[in-house]
Amino acid sequence: MTFLTLNDGVRIFYKDWGPKDAQPIVFHHGWPLSADDWDNQMLFFSQKGYRVIAHDRRGHGRSDQTDAGNEMDTYAADVAALAEALDLKNAVHVGHSTGGGEVIRYVARSTPGRVAKAVLIGAVPPIMLKTARHPDGLPMQVFDGFREALSQNRAQFFLDVPSGPFYGFNREGAAPSEGLIRNWWRQGMMGGAKAHYDCIAAFSETDFTEDLKAVSQPVLLMHGEDDQVVPIEASARKAIDLLQHGTLKTYRGLSHGMFATHPDVINADLLAFIKA
Repeated sequence: MTFLTLNDGVRIFYKDWGPKDAQPIVFHHGWPLSADDWDNQMLFFSQKGYRVIAHDRRGHGRSDQTDAGNEMDTYAADVAALAEALDLKNAVHVGHSTGGGEVIRYVARSTPGRVAKAVLIGAVPPIMLKTARHPDGLPMQVFDGFREALSQNRAQFFLDVPSGPFYGFNREGAAPSEGLIRNWWRQGMMGGAKAHYDCIAAFSETDFTEDLKAVSQPVLLMHGEDDQVVPIEASARKAIDLLQHGTLKTYRGLSHGMFATHPDVINADLLAFIKA
């Protein structure tokens, strides 16, 4: 396995497939998952000739189970360190959910020439939490419930989420995929409970308003209209108004995990945006 050791000694696992001189596409996973969540997309884009990279965020997957640094500034700094170590230039960064927040914070602070475009899929920006500035967000009780469920029985919680709202398998007429559910659970249980607990605050309470405003590169927002985890009205429909060069594409009836349930649809739209 391939690891990058960061300045604070934390080891970050990453995958790096394809020609090293090809345009890089960097994938950023959601909470509490790992780089494996992007296997379909990495296979698809590597077969199209791109260099594809995905890392396990600190505390997640095969990376070190950190008890500190589990917040967005450090996540973005870790991405910057990976981009520098691999000398990534003209890269496209694709982030899902929490990974979308990580992407927009990194891109807003990135070295010129490192980033060509960004894609946020079912992403948390501008902010998930209900505040005076963002009254359409979710109340703190929702995230306190996440913390309680994780603390009481993380293994059961990590079955309940993919079995229900994450993939929309709780909707009438849905056909649940046992493989997707088990793979979600497998990825989640690989990571550290402390990092997962801390990351709930990171993805819910971080305000990305100024990051969105600062990004000058083209950004594609992709969001399922039936996203039960990151409701579209408080996220993508707000974020689009803050971007200098943003495009919003919504998907009727699709869930938070739509790139896993409908990869053919999402991959085609990703490819079109990257090639444009």
